[in-house]
Amino acid sequence: MNPLLLKFAKIYGIVFLAVGILGFIPGIVQPPSESPALAVEWGHGLLLGLFPVNVMHNLVHILIGAWGIIAARSLAASLTYARGVAILYGVLTILGLIPATYTLFGLAPIHGHDVWLHALSSLVAAYFGFMPVKGQAERHDRPIRT
Repeated sequence: MNPLLLKFAKIYGIVFLAVGILGFIPGIVQPPSESPALAVEWGHGLLLGLFPVNVMHNLVHILIGAWGIIAARSLAASLTYARGVAILYGVLTILGLIPATYTLFGLAPIHGHDVWLHALSSLVAAYFGFMPVKGQAERHDRPIRT
């Protein structure tokens, strides 16, 4: 396993945790000019004036951040974290492109600038979660002795 995986989980965890906390700070979250209706309006706004968030969205960021920080304690947990984030954010990217699902049925806004950010987050996590491990190919390519 790659020790960079531990660093990835820790850094991603810290970033997601920080973003989740920032989403609760009124000066950093601007009121949206136009937005689709949400069932959960509390805390709805644009983080840094760009990224749509609400309380549910912020809580998910905090949970994913905490997961990353905890996962950074072992290589196996970091690998699971990277793969989980890659898959989750890949799905969120697709849902954010579809008007019927880009608010997660009114729970959290995942449209606009969130789409490219989710795609980038997914791709980076996929790199760490699914990258080939040095030495792994050699073990599987050895001929079987009979």
